Amino acid sequence: MTIFSKIIKGEIPSYKIAEDERFYAFLDINPMVKGHTLVVPKLDEPEEDYIFNLDDQLLGDMMVFAKRVAAGIKEATGCKRVGVAVLGMEVPHVHIHLVPLMKESDMSFANPKLSLSAEEMEQIASSIRSNIVL
Repeated sequence: MTIFSKIIKGEIPSYKIAEDERFYAFLDINPMVKGHTLVVPKLDEPEEDYIFNLDDQLLGDMMVFAKRVAAGIKEATGCKRVGVAVLGMEVPHVHIHLVPLMKESDMSFANPKLSLSAEEMEQIASSIRSNIVL
């Protein structure tokens, strides 16, 4: 079981952004910028951690879910765009990074991560949640 599986099951707390029967979106606890969100499929035991090995239907539906979350992020943060990254090497569970961008360098994983208080994280999550239409 991955850390993301435990987050999905509620065994580890998260700052939930959105959820449906197949996907879960939550704030990254080590964000590059405020609003950095992860989207994961709800897989009990992820047998696959490489996004391009997902079946076509699941991959397509995951991107549509991420698109809706990105719209909420853009509205809540006022960013110019929401960047998308798929690395998948840090946690063995398929996931998409959605990162609010004001400039391209905001998307650099080499940048120092932000340290935000629990109150700031909850405020950001609440703001994004209120701007999402699933």
